[in-house]
Amino acid sequence: MLKIDSHTHILPKKMPNWSEKFGYGDFIYLQHHKRGFAKMMRGNQFFREIEENCWNADLRIDEYETHHTKVQVVCTIPVMFSYWAKPMDTLSLSKYLNDHLARLVEKYPKNYVGLGTLPMQDTELAIQELTRCKKIGLHGIQIGSNINDENLNEERFFPIFEACEKLSMAVMVHPWNMMGEKNMTRYWLPWLVGMPAETARAVCSMIFGGVFERLPKLRVMFAHAGGSFLFTLGRIRHGFECRPDLVAIDNPVDPEKYLGQFWVDSITHDLPMLEYVISKVGSKRVTLGSDYPFPLGDLQIGKFIEESGLPKKTKEDIFVNATLEWLQLPKKRFQ
Repeated sequence: MLKIDSHTHILPKKMPNWSEKFGYGDFIYLQHHKRGFAKMMRGNQFFREIEENCWNADLRIDEYETHHTKVQVVCTIPVMFSYWAKPMDTLSLSKYLNDHLARLVEKYPKNYVGLGTLPMQDTELAIQELTRCKKIGLHGIQIGSNINDENLNEERFFPIFEACEKLSMAVMVHPWNMMGEKNMTRYWLPWLVGMPAETARAVCSMIFGGVFERLPKLRVMFAHAGGSFLFTLGRIRHGFECRPDLVAIDNPVDPEKYLGQFWVDSITHDLPMLEYVISKVGSKRVTLGSDYPFPLGDLQIGKFIEESGLPKKTKEDIFVNATLEWLQLPKKRFQ
C-alpha cells in the first residue's frame, strides 16, 4: 500500500545568516558544528540542535523506506515563518525556502511534495508569493495558527485564503507562537498544552469567522489531529448554542456542520483517540502525519495504525487517499 506522510519538515543545508543580511532581528540560521548535526541559532542564541535528516534528502528517503513510506509532504519549520519581520525581508526568506522545496520536488518527484511559506503579515506580498509557489511546482502552503497574535478569521487574511481556493492550493495550519508561552516555559508546556490549544484556536477562528462558509472549496488540513478542537467539540457546540450572542456573531452555522470539510492529520499517539477522530471527521479526512524528524512526532510513521485492527479501507484512506484528495494529486504520480 502506498503511504504518504502529509506532515514533515525540512530545511536547506545552507542558509544565509539572515540577521546579518537584513541588519536586525533574531532570524534562524544554521551552524554546522559537527558531522551530521547543526545548531539552529536564533540570532546569537542557541535554539535547537537538529540532525542531518532535517536537510539530507537522500538520507530521509532511506529512513522512510524502513517504515515502508514512499512519499513525504515537506514544509519548513514554523520558527522560520518570521511573520514579525519587515514584509519584504520575510518575502526574501520565503523565496529562498520555497525555491529549495521546488528544487527538491523537481529532483525527487515520486518522493516529495512541497508546501511553501508566505509573508502572511502582508496580504499583497503573500498572494504574490502564493502565485509563484504554484508556478514553481508546490502544491500548497503551510501557515501558522495565528499571524502575530491575530486570528485567521481577520478580514485581511481572507484574500489569501480566497487566492488559495482559486489557485487550488492546499493549506496546512501548524501551531506556533503559542498563547501563554512566556508563562508556562517549564515542563515543555508550550509544546504539550499550548500547541493543541493553538490549533483549536485556528479551527474555531476559521469556523466562527465564516472562512469555511464563504470558501467551501478551500482545502485546509490542521496539524496534530486538529489539536484539542475535536476533543472539546461538545463544549464548543454548547457554547455556540447557549451564547450565540458571543459565539455566533459572524457565522450562525452550527460548527459541527463543518466536520468533513477540512482535514486533520493522524498524530494522536493513541489509537482510541484516533478512532474518535475518525468517528468525527471520517477516514477520508484523516491524513497520515508524523512531524518528522522531530521527537514529539510519530517517528514510526503510522506503525500504530498499521498494527491496529482498523479496517483495511480505513488504513488506505489514512495512508494515501485522504492526502491525495487534500493535495488534489493523482496516485499515478507516485507509482
